[in-house]
Amino acid sequence: MSRSPRSLAMVLAALSAIGPFAIDTYLPAFPAIAAELGATKVQVQQSLTIYLGFFALMTLWHGALADALGRRRVVLWSLVMFFLTSVGCALATQIEHLWIARALQGMCAGAGMVVGRAIVRDLFDGAHAQRLMSTIQLLFALAPAAAPIIGGWVFALSGWRAVFWFLAAYSALMWVVCLVRLPETLDPDHRRSLHPVKLARDYAHMYAHPALQALVLAVSMNFAGFFLYVMSAPTFLMEHLGVSPQGFAWLFGPTVAGMMTGSWLARRLAGKLAPQRQLKIAYTIMLAAALINVVMNLLVPASLPWAVLPVALYNIGQALAMPILSLLALELFPRARGMVSSCQAFVQSLTNTAAAGLVVPLLWGEPLHLAAGMAAFVVTGWLAWLRYRALHPDRAAA
Repeated sequence: MSRSPRSLAMVLAALSAIGPFAIDTYLPAFPAIAAELGATKVQVQQSLTIYLGFFALMTLWHGALADALGRRRVVLWSLVMFFLTSVGCALATQIEHLWIARALQGMCAGAGMVVGRAIVRDLFDGAHAQRLMSTIQLLFALAPAAAPIIGGWVFALSGWRAVFWFLAAYSALMWVVCLVRLPETLDPDHRRSLHPVKLARDYAHMYAHPALQALVLAVSMNFAGFFLYVMSAPTFLMEHLGVSPQGFAWLFGPTVAGMMTGSWLARRLAGKLAPQRQLKIAYTIMLAAALINVVMNLLVPASLPWAVLPVALYNIGQALAMPILSLLALELFPRARGMVSSCQAFVQSLTNTAAAGLVVPLLWGEPLHLAAGMAAFVVTGWLAWLRYRALHPDRAAA
């Protein structure tokens, strides 16, 4: 098994991409799923909400399991479960069957993302860890761009069920890759107990930590400002902008290019620019993009390509900020990095779930409402970062 940073980054990015693939590949097929299963638009949307809810719930366990059983074992078993649940989605004959299969799929889809962060910090620290995290994010950014495009073409060729067969094949391939290439990075002496009382006490201690609260809220709100558009993509693109199911690249192409640009900048700036200054630049970009988005929607009707360019600009700042915020969180509890990664993933996933189930249906009726939602999320994330900086000015600038 190779621990080459480049090889490891590719494996971890491909693992992390399972979550976005499970979300984005079937978005173009929403109308067809509703028609075949006799469901409403909102009922099909709830298959995404249910997935995200169980994704969030299980992220609390992925890190704890990885701290107790080892990183590699948790990843391999999660891939087996993802394969089986993807098959279940492909065989669904009622919307309720799809809900159940998506719930189970959500329970295993986040392991790669959660455990991957812990693996990075197990092996590297400082600027080296930031560079590797940024490289993973750069490669990972391809997933949201590729997923709806692949999903659109697979759907056009073979129907919506083929999308879930594709996900099953992807997880099977990743199982083989991880069996061969993924190292075990957790020192056996550092393994932690899975006793439920101790876990509950440890999680309560972490979530009560003001600095961790601020960091996970900042990451979650920053990402939600972009993810709002992912979750509303079928309505935003097909109804407001007149895009076909095969034209989702109009949104995902520019926005992912923005994410990749931000990740590339984060990698280049690692060790050369103080984290506090880098985050100041990142939030300036995000706040400016959100303001431009609102003003454009106030002045002119939404149209391509202008409607998606502010989202792409926003993603440059979002991707520039995420590696630093994540690594700062992992530094707070160096002997429980898996659990810290779970804490971050849980809050982020819970935010996405609430947005998918409650916020998006309220906002997707008008592009201006979506722009206002983006602005509200990033302002909340910025205030959370200011809170962390006030608590730890020395650590923020280190």
